[in-house]
Amino acid sequence: MSKGRARAKAGSSELSARHAVFAFEDTGYELEFLPLAARRALDAAGKKLGRVGWQSLSSAHRWEIVGAGAGDEIDVGRIVKIIARAQPPAVDIAPSHESRSLPDDVASSLGRDRIDQAQWAKLRPIERYALGHVAGKPEVLANAYDEIVPPRLTHLASDGSARMVDVADKAPTRRRAVARALVRMAPKVATAIERGEIPKGDVVAVARVAGIQAAKKTPDLIPLCHHIALTRVEIAFEIDGEGGTVTIEATVEALDRTGVEMEALVAASTAALALYDMVKSADRWATIEQVALFEKSGGRSGDVRRANR
Repeated sequence: MSKGRARAKAGSSELSARHAVFAFEDTGYELEFLPLAARRALDAAGKKLGRVGWQSLSSAHRWEIVGAGAGDEIDVGRIVKIIARAQPPAVDIAPSHESRSLPDDVASSLGRDRIDQAQWAKLRPIERYALGHVAGKPEVLANAYDEIVPPRLTHLASDGSARMVDVADKAPTRRRAVARALVRMAPKVATAIERGEIPKGDVVAVARVAGIQAAKKTPDLIPLCHHIALTRVEIAFEIDGEGGTVTIEATVEALDRTGVEMEALVAASTAALALYDMVKSADRWATIEQVALFEKSGGRSGDVRRANR
């Protein structure tokens, strides 16, 4: 192989290895510190290398170790040969033996509703190694989880079939959600609503009752929703006659094991539909838009608010 081709191959290997360094790691651009992929390769080879020894290796050799650690199988002989160049030398340790079983510390730190054995087994070896390595560091583990584990649809069983999520093990807590819907129409129609001049009657009153009823009927409309103990449903309206909009805000609260986001969204949507039904004779081209959750509280995720809204 010519020197030019050798350099090209080395450059290609380094580029590939760079994708093995996770975004949540702080290794420096030129690998001043050992990435987790390198640590995995060293563990498999039964070697422990300090920072000075790591930095004594050439950049090409460091990237080669990273690339090896990111693979499914590790060429231990090649790792040992490279590490022999380090000064001070590596220390011998017991070689690691990887398991495909979900570690208890990872499961307890993340919670089994966020990762289970089936999902763990689908991860690449370096991904399992990374999560296991940072399991004792909650903040780092949270960042690693977000980067490594694909978003999980909790309403899907492991075989892909739809299911209702089992919430029996959760403790009842106070839950709250706020959703909004915006109805856009001709300014003169919005002004008529504000003045109570719509021929069909009190638009706001009808839409409010529709929203409240809808929140209570959510499990009948959305197949996988639970029946929960609602403690409050409030529907508020903000009418902008000049701009031709009515903003509907649905606030739903409960004391239960699961959240009320869907109840709030269904309430806001249904109130908007009821409002549309009341004004369609005055403006057949009125539109319902921007139905969205704006905040929630309670449960594992705590207080969450939509940013810049």
